[in-house]
Amino acid sequence: MALVLFYHPLASFCHKVTIALYENGTDFTPEIIRHDLPSDRAALLEAWPVGKMPVLRDEERALTIPESSLIIEYLDTHYPGPRALLPRDADAALQARLWDRFFDLYVQVPMQKHVADRLRPDDQRDPYGVAEATATLETAYRMLEAHLEGRQWVLGDAFSMADCAAAPALFYAGVIHPFPENATRIRDYLGRLMARPSVHRTYEEAKPFIQYFPYRAQMPVGWGGVDWPTD
Repeated sequence: MALVLFYHPLASFCHKVTIALYENGTDFTPEIIRHDLPSDRAALLEAWPVGKMPVLRDEERALTIPESSLIIEYLDTHYPGPRALLPRDADAALQARLWDRFFDLYVQVPMQKHVADRLRPDDQRDPYGVAEATATLETAYRMLEAHLEGRQWVLGDAFSMADCAAAPALFYAGVIHPFPENATRIRDYLGRLMARPSVHRTYEEAKPFIQYFPYRAQMPVGWGGVDWPTD
């Protein structure tokens, strides 16, 4: 198979790409990378020395494509499916890229700050950094709640790469720092995302690994409409 994806089923940025792949039924070979296995780590570093996932390898074109947003654009250009995840209209495409960045930088990154801090030894915690991350999340929630008025998806009626970015960002952030009580549009939007087959499949595949999510204990039962395994 021409496309090989180096990823992990629990990693939020990897979810962006699997959602895009499943959305268009794109054939690929999954290569799960476990950082605790030296052989896996070596394979990832050989593909992309930065050592970050996801990474897409196109064997047919002898190209390695890192970074989730670039991977989705690459797929949309060279392996297009029935759904254009990057709109063909230039202004709409700019909006898709803007909101893709919004979810990555202002939801995913601060969410991951919380996760990383929880994994640190007690004497190496960063309460100031976590407080900054929390403030960023709260600003992002307010902006998104206002933006979603009258919209089914981030760009309106069309599912796009921005929604691929939104699903993992909101899925994890909503557990770590719950949405405000009045954020009804965000909750409804996350429900629509999780009900979409490409998104639901991604989180079904995360089930065997959810025990490693540091905030697993505070995940509500049935969060995201998925029947998570009990401990």
